[in-house]
Amino acid sequence: MSDVIEARGLRKDFTVRVKAGRLRRTRKVVAAVDGVDLVVARGEMVGYIGPNGAGKSTTLKMLTGVLMPSGGDVRVCGLTPVAQRTRLALRIGVVFGQRSQLWWDLPLRDSFDLLRHIYRVPPVEHAARLRRCRSLLDLDEFLDTPVRQLSLGQRMRGELTAALLHGPEVLFLDEPTIGLDLVSKQAVREFLGELGRAGDTTLVLTTHDLADIERLCRRLVVIDHGQVVHDGDIEALHARYGSRRLVVVDLDEPLADPPALPGAPMRRIEADGRRLVFELESATAGEVVARLAGLTTLRDIAIVEPDIEDVVRRLYQTPAPPGAIPSQAPVTRADLTGAP
Repeated sequence: MSDVIEARGLRKDFTVRVKAGRLRRTRKVVAAVDGVDLVVARGEMVGYIGPNGAGKSTTLKMLTGVLMPSGGDVRVCGLTPVAQRTRLALRIGVVFGQRSQLWWDLPLRDSFDLLRHIYRVPPVEHAARLRRCRSLLDLDEFLDTPVRQLSLGQRMRGELTAALLHGPEVLFLDEPTIGLDLVSKQAVREFLGELGRAGDTTLVLTTHDLADIERLCRRLVVIDHGQVVHDGDIEALHARYGSRRLVVVDLDEPLADPPALPGAPMRRIEADGRRLVFELESATAGEVVARLAGLTTLRDIAIVEPDIEDVVRRLYQTPAPPGAIPSQAPVTRADLTGAP
């Protein structure tokens, strides 16, 4: 089986109460997820993003068997998530930045040992996976520290390890770097990048930190108002929504009449006229520089790649429909396994 996630027409409706006068309320059905099609191949790294209330967490809950879909078909690792939830829990891992799957008062090492028994992992396999995570995530200095005494960055490294010790085929990550400092973020990103390059584990990542997406995921799925509005690579997203590279040119002296360059409209003038910023439409950076060099002396030139945040921000600016469902609470290990 080459595809580990297959969702066709996936839908989840919620009933909400809305005002219908000063004292009356009526029930209204709102689609939190509205006909999502998603196919993820084995070993893929997929970024699944959207604004608050777009349906990201609801989708993950249906993929992990926590929520029953209102419509459509879904299979993960060849299993129906709700009907075969216990079997599925042994084949997936979950990491959620705002919830813990570790035992708060136990040393980290003991949490890992308890998870080995819960998932019935052979001791040799467990030791090999833990050894790899200890090396890549530098766990040794706090393995014997109670979880409640760990910093947020240390705990997140422990959460990643806990989710991988049973050898899951799919790892679902919801905001794995939320609240982390730059050093901890970099450590988590490097670890996930190494995991993805190995090709053994499929990663589905939801986050509001688009730097995570740019560094880790080649494929980006954008959901808004419960529907997929983009499914492709980041370059295709830039092309579709008009995001283009910028050429920033510093001049020795400002031009009395800034030039109009075909195929590269000027977006702004900075530094008292000594810096011109052009957006590349049909012209190339070389053509822009050559034209300007014929007009004046150039001090410096920089090419600025398009910012994914600007593109996604434009996607999110569409107002949400009345009665939109806010983001749901993340899934925990207890949701999936029934463990305390």
